[in-house]
Amino acid sequence: MSNAIIREQYITDADGHRLSVILGFEYYQQILSRLEELEEIYEFDLAQESQDEAIPLAQAIAEIE
Repeated sequence: MSNAIIREQYITDADGHRLSVILGFEYYQQILSRLEELEEIYEFDLAQESQDEAIPLAQAIAEIE
């Protein structure tokens, strides 16, 4: 994400409590892209921590079928 100024807007209830946030569409897309990257890193870290033995892809496919 760039160093651009974020100009979010909020939707509030009658008491002024924030209910939702409005972001620029481009910034929202950047957030989603970063989130996907973080999810991939998290899944990789989980796989690394796992005690499961790695097996070749062909063997895994054969076991699934």
